[in-house]
Amino acid sequence: MWTSPAPSPVDGPLFGADTELLPAYLDHQRATLLNICAGLTGEQLALRPIPSSNLSLLGLVRHMAKVERTWFRIRAAQEEIEPVYDLALGKDHDFDDVDAALAAADVQRLRQECVAARAAAAGLSLDRPVQARDAAMSLRMVYLHMIGEYARHNGHADLLREAIDGVTNR
Repeated sequence: MWTSPAPSPVDGPLFGADTELLPAYLDHQRATLLNICAGLTGEQLALRPIPSSNLSLLGLVRHMAKVERTWFRIRAAQEEIEPVYDLALGKDHDFDDVDAALAAADVQRLRQECVAARAAAAGLSLDRPVQARDAAMSLRMVYLHMIGEYARHNGHADLLREAIDGVTNR
């Protein structure tokens, strides 16, 4: 039976330029989400253990794959690629349409999108303008946004994991 694999440990610099610190800290946040999911089956990842919420660990994995591609590849690097999910399916399709049978592919997609996002941002200036919906921001701000996005969802993920099997401190 498939279980979500643990990520490689991430140990980034504690001093240095933003060009080193921001990608390293984002990698730490990426690894944190994957570590929270590590060891769970597709069925467990797809659970929505908090009755008042539609959140699942698998939904968070799918969501982060979507935002990795959107912010780094489509917006920052201006790659001409499709979004991860068809926009016509709705903005919460990544959270709503989870399928335990596809969990391995969804976790792998997040891992691949992280690799592709790193490659897309490599060599770009942190001052590069990145067009969002209504305004431009620097690539530096994109990194800060993504670190915040992961941190917020990693907090959700901690609570979901604890509700699934009692495991904490991942």
